[in-house]
Amino acid sequence: MTLTLPGTTDRGPIVPDGTRPVLDVVIPVYNEENDLEGCVRRLHDQLAGWFPYRFRITVADNASTDRTLGIAGKLADELDEVTVVHLAERGRGRALHAVWSASDAPVLAYMDVDLSTDLAALAPLVAPLLSGHSDLAIGSRLARGARVIRGPKRELISRGYNLLLRGALATRFTDAQCGFKAIRADVAARLLPHVADTGWFFDTELLVLAERTGLRIHEVPVDWVDDSDSRVDIVATALADLRGIARLLRAFATGRVPVNQLRAQLGRNAAGQVPGVPVSLVRQLVRFAAVGVASTLAYLLLFSLLRTGMGAQAANFIALGATAVANTAANRRFTFGVRGRAQAGRHQFEGLIVFALGLALTSGSLAVLNGLTTPGRALELVVLVAANLVATILRFLLLRGWVFHPRRLTSTTRSPR
Repeated sequence: MTLTLPGTTDRGPIVPDGTRPVLDVVIPVYNEENDLEGCVRRLHDQLAGWFPYRFRITVADNASTDRTLGIAGKLADELDEVTVVHLAERGRGRALHAVWSASDAPVLAYMDVDLSTDLAALAPLVAPLLSGHSDLAIGSRLARGARVIRGPKRELISRGYNLLLRGALATRFTDAQCGFKAIRADVAARLLPHVADTGWFFDTELLVLAERTGLRIHEVPVDWVDDSDSRVDIVATALADLRGIARLLRAFATGRVPVNQLRAQLGRNAAGQVPGVPVSLVRQLVRFAAVGVASTLAYLLLFSLLRTGMGAQAANFIALGATAVANTAANRRFTFGVRGRAQAGRHQFEGLIVFALGLALTSGSLAVLNGLTTPGRALELVVLVAANLVATILRFLLLRGWVFHPRRLTSTTRSPR
């Protein structure tokens, strides 16, 4: 079997040697006695039908308290390609880290037990890893060509989370949390020691590190149907994700994660490859904050002047609108380093969309305030300042992760930073 030697970036095709599985698919489970057997049998039939090499299905039991472990054991006794690993502690990331680190297969994958993702996407997921074209492959519910059936709440949360990643970490992949991913074992061996999360943020941390390292991530549009029986605690998961993002930002800023060293060992130099280190988030935050302070002061001054002759909603609309165009232009030039007239119209148009969201937030705050009490001018200003702080955070994420995202900027409009 041909695998990459340490320090090289030429990862060629994987050549099976016939002595061990080429693909190891991990299914992390916790109390899944109802779904486990059907999932494993469907996956086994799928792989046996088209995968030309030896494979393994590893059920990673995360300290289940029901019959999950027993069912997994019976499947392993019946099917030669099925194995079971029992962990004493819970955590999807912990399970993947343990199994992937110990596996002898050159291609490692995982999928959720609910099989929300159509298994037809498994072949295009692992093919670019086998050929050496890519280092990681992810199923994406947000990529062009994906077909997704889920409620508006989960759709909003998913898109909001990925927008947050783009804004805070300058990511370029479209879907961090789809439970359908694969990675080459030689790459995993280098990255996993630097991935600290043991829960749901594991996927995001691995992908961000891979992108910063200059690895090639292949995205596969998937057909995905929401699991109505999902037991994921959305609030707890969201808070853990926010803590994970903050931890990653600190790690990159302090150099705790040796990104430059990993990029020298693993990064690809193909044309158009994602650069290992994005534009400095700290520098952008400082400049965005300076523009924001100036815009907020101008907004408050204009609002106060207009408020003497008109209602609060009208004054808010005009003041916010008047500063929106100047704010977008200033951030375009000073925060994100975009010069020239190319795409300026699109930037202003999308900036107005961001303005509309800020308007909805501030106007909604005023509406709630006036619905609860008859506020004085000072209280109105306090509420507006608080609402604008929230709107400012949202504006930065949208500008960085959408309007001025590096992938959407041409080389002629983006200046060196």
